[in-house]
Amino acid sequence: MKFTEKQINSMASPISQSEDEKCRNAIRMVRDAMKKLDYTDDGKEIRSYMADTYSYALDLRQRYTSKKITLLVQGSYANRTNITTESDVDVAVILESTFIPKYRNGVTGSDYGFSDGTFSVYELKNEVQDALNQHFRGQGVERHDKCIKVVGNTYRVDADVVPAYRYRDYSDDYRYDDGNYVGGIEIRPDSGGKIINYPEQHIRLGIAKNKVTKYNFKKCVRIIKSMRERMEENGYRVNSKVSSFGLESLLWNVDVSAYTKYSSILRYTFGEIVSFLKNDFVNFGTYVEINGIKSLFPDLVTQNAYQNFINDLYNFYEYDIQE
Repeated sequence: MKFTEKQINSMASPISQSEDEKCRNAIRMVRDAMKKLDYTDDGKEIRSYMADTYSYALDLRQRYTSKKITLLVQGSYANRTNITTESDVDVAVILESTFIPKYRNGVTGSDYGFSDGTFSVYELKNEVQDALNQHFRGQGVERHDKCIKVVGNTYRVDADVVPAYRYRDYSDDYRYDDGNYVGGIEIRPDSGGKIINYPEQHIRLGIAKNKVTKYNFKKCVRIIKSMRERMEENGYRVNSKVSSFGLESLLWNVDVSAYTKYSSILRYTFGEIVSFLKNDFVNFGTYVEINGIKSLFPDLVTQNAYQNFINDLYNFYEYDIQE
């Protein structure tokens, strides 16, 4: 299917400035709910985690305990890579006072003077659900495996509220410095297991990639997400393993030269990126998530799903050279 520069620019554009306020409202909503359980922000303002994003953060503590949490807007809204059909704002509720550590061999928590935590992320999830139910009187609050969904209406936003532990990786610390760690979050789904993510690194490295690609990276992320929808509308079957986060990470691995080859013609730039990926299948096993830490493809089935998607996209996407 042929696409004009006007169509491509439309796909590449951020939705609107109102998305900024939507992210602020999401964090305010969770803050106000947690105050029902005697959490306080001590009068602090919501802070911007990093410039050039809609990621906001706020630290809370519970008055009668030692519990401390951080609210962090993450995901596509925070990173300004969302498209119209992505309606939910992701807010992580990160338990800071109880964290999950990882040490190098032979090292334990006692070497850092740490003691065992007394509050679990499961208890935190129950607490967050209770707070949201109190705040919204039980209306539009749904507990899911990994999150608590708040269904939006005229006075509140759609949100996925994700309770998680702070994850601290001390593997490269040889000074026994309790502040010298790689930080992430660890989600404990109700169904069991654990998922370690790195939202802060995602935010920082996304900004860096966007700057070095002359601000084409995030434009092309929005384009490829929109292309996935158009492909499905035109009869292509896109594997469910091909996620929005995965596509953003996929494009993060594309060489900067593909983004900067053409000075201002975005339809050429996107074509160059698709061609780069199609010709780089041999290196897909080395691709990492946008956080720069985790492997992008946990298994060959997932890797093949993305390769099939790129093959289909290569056949689907054409640009109007006469424009």
